[in-house]
Amino acid sequence: MTEESLEGLDGTWSDEAEWAEFDEVSAPEDAAPPVPQPVLAVVGRPNVGKSTLVNRLLGRREAVVQDTPGVTRDRVAYDALWNGRRFTVVDTGGWEPDAKGLMASVAAQAELAMHTADAVLLVVDARVGATETEEAVARVLRRSKRPVLLAANKVDDQRGDADVHSLWSLGLGEPMPISALHGRGSGDLLDAVLAAFPETPREVFGASGGPRRVALVGKPNVGKSSLLNKLTGEERSVVHDVAGTTVDPVDSLVELDGEVWRFVDTAGLRKRVKTASGTEYYASLRTKAAIEAAEVAIVLIDGSEPLSEQDLRVITMVVEAGRALVIAYNKWDLVDDDRRRQLEKEIDRELVRVRWAERVNVSAKTGRAVAKLAPTLRTALDSWDTRVPTGRLNGWLSELVAANPPPVRGGRQPKILFATQAQTRPPTFVLFTTGFLEAGYRRFLERKLRETFGFVGSPVRISVRVRERKAAKGGRR
Repeated sequence: MTEESLEGLDGTWSDEAEWAEFDEVSAPEDAAPPVPQPVLAVVGRPNVGKSTLVNRLLGRREAVVQDTPGVTRDRVAYDALWNGRRFTVVDTGGWEPDAKGLMASVAAQAELAMHTADAVLLVVDARVGATETEEAVARVLRRSKRPVLLAANKVDDQRGDADVHSLWSLGLGEPMPISALHGRGSGDLLDAVLAAFPETPREVFGASGGPRRVALVGKPNVGKSSLLNKLTGEERSVVHDVAGTTVDPVDSLVELDGEVWRFVDTAGLRKRVKTASGTEYYASLRTKAAIEAAEVAIVLIDGSEPLSEQDLRVITMVVEAGRALVIAYNKWDLVDDDRRRQLEKEIDRELVRVRWAERVNVSAKTGRAVAKLAPTLRTALDSWDTRVPTGRLNGWLSELVAANPPPVRGGRQPKILFATQAQTRPPTFVLFTTGFLEAGYRRFLERKLRETFGFVGSPVRISVRVRERKAAKGGRR
């Protein structure tokens, strides 16, 4: 038997160890989707060392740390690993129950993090003890149905252990003495965190029958808040002619076509997050977080004006986040025939990479076609959740590659040995090959995938794993 017959899409492979690696990536058709990572929310009043502790839990410097209180203002998620188990750590801003202004928004973000987490870690400065703020936080946490751990921070040595006992008064169980700065007690704390997590995370999109999350995004003054008000039938969001009225994400439950959705109105993205400053910077971060927390995003574009760089940047942000996408062209009551023809040309020229996105022409002012949003959202989410059986995928790919082989690279033509859909949300495919696949060929595969299996309204990701040809064993040819 030749080596050529041992490699290919017919399901044969010369090394059983290689098939074992395929099995690690591929999931059988009847297997359950990958279990999401549990989430730990780290909360507490300002300057108790939350971000320092987050860095200690992660084992790397990720969160910004500074002596000035209130540096962290948004909830920021990081991936963590301990004893072979992966989980997500969410760093939050300082929580003050009676905060005003910007700090009130920070507190709201911290509270939201607590409600969406699988476990909560309350950090207290052991040298200061339990303040009125901690007592107020403890009252909220005791009423919640989440496991709560209490970390007494800044206990750098045994002399500080005596300060820890007073924290029993918070009624949250045994306080754990730690030093986020020096690492004292961090291993025991991580063990306790893993023990507190439920077997499966609570927040699974769509699994509990709860409302599906929709992020309403776009540049300033395209009518996001007006559309949300039209959908809810009330003045849910502040609307003003001045661009940038919305700063914080606004959640609303909206019933569309007999189904309840959770819409999040976000701040308009005016600049790149890295170049924005002040309130605009934090608003941009919150908008980015809202996109990542959503399942599908409606990008609102002013149909009466030419497509702008900001419009394209917002669409790119949604695609890079891997969320389902619906593009809604607002202010359609202002679009005449000339503008409609011009818009079609702009779409063909500027949005060629997202032709798969659902499109709806609406008017937040008159209510035109807003009822069409629900069907397009469902179509996009169905595509986002679609899984192609491995056998069907490889059968289709075998025929496609036979008719359209990959281009030669470096004097050799790469072969696609095997393919599997590694995950959904968004659909992600892994191709095992003998060589690198050109970007143009990967785009060709994506286009053919969409033609055959749909994926309307959802991004599709294709990953290539190059398998170098091994030397012949024992002189076998």
